[in-house]
Amino acid sequence: MSSTAYTRPSKPPGPAGERRPPRLAKELGRIEPKKLGIGLVAGCCLALLTYISFARLFAIYSPVFENTSLVMKNGPPASIQHNPVLAQQQTKVESEKDVGEDETDRKEPSFSEATEKNEEKKETVTKPSAGDETEATITCDENGVDEGFPYARPPVCELTGDIRIRPNEKTMFFVNPSGAGPFDDNGEKKIRPYARKDDFLLPGVVEVTVKSVPSEAAAPKCTKQHAVPAVVFSVAGYTDNFFHDMTDAMIPLFLTAAHLKGEVQLLITNYKPWWVQKYTPLLRKLSNYDVINFDEDAGVHCFPQGYLGLYRDRDLIISPHPTRNPRNYSMVDYNRFLRGAFGLPRDSPAVLGEKTGGKPKMLMIERKGTRKLLNLRDVVALCEELGFAVTVAEAGADVRGFAEKVNAADVLLAVHGAGLTNQIFLPTGAVLVQIVPWGKMDWMATNFYGQPARDMRLRYVEYYVSEEETTLKDKYPRDHYVFKDPMAIHAQGWPALAEIVMKQDVMVNVTRFKPFLLKALDELQE
Repeated sequence: MSSTAYTRPSKPPGPAGERRPPRLAKELGRIEPKKLGIGLVAGCCLALLTYISFARLFAIYSPVFENTSLVMKNGPPASIQHNPVLAQQQTKVESEKDVGEDETDRKEPSFSEATEKNEEKKETVTKPSAGDETEATITCDENGVDEGFPYARPPVCELTGDIRIRPNEKTMFFVNPSGAGPFDDNGEKKIRPYARKDDFLLPGVVEVTVKSVPSEAAAPKCTKQHAVPAVVFSVAGYTDNFFHDMTDAMIPLFLTAAHLKGEVQLLITNYKPWWVQKYTPLLRKLSNYDVINFDEDAGVHCFPQGYLGLYRDRDLIISPHPTRNPRNYSMVDYNRFLRGAFGLPRDSPAVLGEKTGGKPKMLMIERKGTRKLLNLRDVVALCEELGFAVTVAEAGADVRGFAEKVNAADVLLAVHGAGLTNQIFLPTGAVLVQIVPWGKMDWMATNFYGQPARDMRLRYVEYYVSEEETTLKDKYPRDHYVFKDPMAIHAQGWPALAEIVMKQDVMVNVTRFKPFLLKALDELQE
């Protein structure tokens, strides 16, 4: 194959059509034959030496010499060479600046461009020019401290290059010739990809190993090649609870994969068929491909990029972060994502006033277990008296159905608990009313539901019950630390909170509660 990278079209000097006399022929005629022969020999030697020097220089960067070891280090991996269609797809993903070209018609890099490529240290994929390959990189974020939220920073690894996942071995093989990365002496990195750093839960989470291997020959052969990134995560732990379904799975998955616009393959460990079915609309919104059961799949899936674990922030909160949220997603973005996935029509509450004549719609979540609102009917009557159109419902397994009810409401009211997580379906600008049980629940009420509501641009009203409004007064004397020093319950840890505070019921004083409902009404009219 001949190269025309360095040829230039000839152009006769002088004005068009002018022909100069053959000066070279005249000069040669004046030179003696003996001297002319010596000069010709010397000139030929000089030309040959120049050719050899430049040939060696440019051969390193020419596609003609791709079988040499110097060029192979910049060539595409063997798996891509055998699959030109995948090579073109991967080239398109790796760089939006360069247009994918056919193997026989690639732009040859100049000497200066090639030198810059060799000297530049990249943390992302290399540009898809002739002879380039995707550089193997791995970065792991393991910062687990965040101002009192030790579980909110689980480890996450991002990989780029030749990644081969064998689910039945719980292993991600990473073709990594340099061997660099956060690996142990065996060349391995182990992660339990659950988006909550909880020592109690983690033993039940499938452990996945990233194994660094020096070459393709040391990795298993691909049975399926994917042209999109992979995201491996677990739905173990607390995910039977709607609050944790969102905080430990769906919101972290959104934060990790939303920027891929559906071009991502999800692989789920601790696979629960019912869980996948329950959240299929959300999974389908994030990925254009069927979920892979990481616990049972026997194939070897190969990817150009991968995430092991999920990025997360605090519960029901997404904050700006340079590495974990570089695109500055917010909970408002997540709300829009949910509305799109479930087809929820309302993105703002009803317009109130004398002209419209409409009543603000309130959805009151009924609890059947602990923290029941014992005088529910009295509270409903009060709300209707104030002008609310009230619907009472209990959140169930039908996520879409209940999401539609919440989205139709202007006000959501509930006693503290997982049901308040449904605020994520409210239209922006709606009102959340939280009834907070007895027991110094300020921190939990604010951080689990109050601040998230504000971050979602909802109006927020909270009501703290008094000693007279809790059923704890029927179990403990008034001089007990439950009333005298509720923080003593917190000092005993979660088991005490779960046994005492979380098992109370409430009976609100409607006279005391009325101003808070009027405040909710005022918030809607602002």
